[in-house]
Amino acid sequence: MKPKYFLSFFLLAQLFFLQIIPYFPEYVEQFYSNGLYPIIAAFSRIIFGKIPFSLGDFIYFITIISVFFWFWNKRKSWKQAWKNNILTVLSFVSVFYFLFHILWAFNYYRQPLFEKMAIKKEYSEADLLAFTKKLILKTNTVQSQITKNDSLKVVFPYSQEQIFEMNLNGYKNLSSRYSYFAYGNRSTKKSIISLPLAYMGFSGYLNPFTNEAQVNYLGPMYSFPMTTNHEMAHQMGYASESECNFIGFLASVKNENLHIEYSGYSFALRYCLLNWQVRNPKIFKQLLKTVHPGILKNYNESDRFWKQYETPIETGFHAFYDNFLKLNQQKDGIESYSKFVNLMVNYYKKNEL
Repeated sequence: MKPKYFLSFFLLAQLFFLQIIPYFPEYVEQFYSNGLYPIIAAFSRIIFGKIPFSLGDFIYFITIISVFFWFWNKRKSWKQAWKNNILTVLSFVSVFYFLFHILWAFNYYRQPLFEKMAIKKEYSEADLLAFTKKLILKTNTVQSQITKNDSLKVVFPYSQEQIFEMNLNGYKNLSSRYSYFAYGNRSTKKSIISLPLAYMGFSGYLNPFTNEAQVNYLGPMYSFPMTTNHEMAHQMGYASESECNFIGFLASVKNENLHIEYSGYSFALRYCLLNWQVRNPKIFKQLLKTVHPGILKNYNESDRFWKQYETPIETGFHAFYDNFLKLNQQKDGIESYSKFVNLMVNYYKKNEL
């Protein structure tokens, strides 16, 4: 059988396999997420982590340009050679799809974190209110410790490269209690395509082919450590956005640096406040009055940053990514980012904030 025919049939086989695998999360957890994947991830980060620039961004750029030129060169002969061209496209998609899953994306089908950590999924409004109040108190305290003035926003005195290195401390402390959150072989990079990412509305992403954590370096510095910790959680094999928010939050607040702690606490607090804004605007306004003005200035800093990049492009990419997440076991799509609130609320019923 010719390679193009084989790869095309192989694509169909992959699609069929992915309809079955969601029913066996324990096997995915055991044999892939805790078996094959850590070996692949460690190898990738050891090799690519030493490269000073984002190799994954460069590979994406070259691939997109190559695909564009291939279609351009085939435009005149497409009708005559349509069968061969379609087989070529299917072969490319087949290889791409296989590498995407074997190198990282099978983690979409692993055991959910709430089962792994024995955390309940449901919570009451009373639970959320009690947690939000504790979180406001904690975030206010850290903000005051840093600025000595509740009206001043937090300004980071560290470079982004320093934060990449300092974040390791949080994961080290976190893994002393939960061994499955151990992080090794750092491969965190400032994305070469940070400006396009800003227009698409993304603060970072994991390249599944090189296992590099790509972070948008243009965004506000106070949120930079938390964004990086989120992408580092993806590197460890956690695909769910809500789970990576939760893991990134834990790694941030377990850090011994107050600025990185603040990045985590302020991130979590904003999600809780937005939750209340939807649930009960009256309670939201009451809670907002108890938040230090300096924290709100950091939130305004984020709002101003993202507002300058608002275009129809962002809306289109968010719609695309929303559907992408839904196709990959995250039925809430982009809204799944906010679902980590239930993990936090229930986790801190038994643990001290």
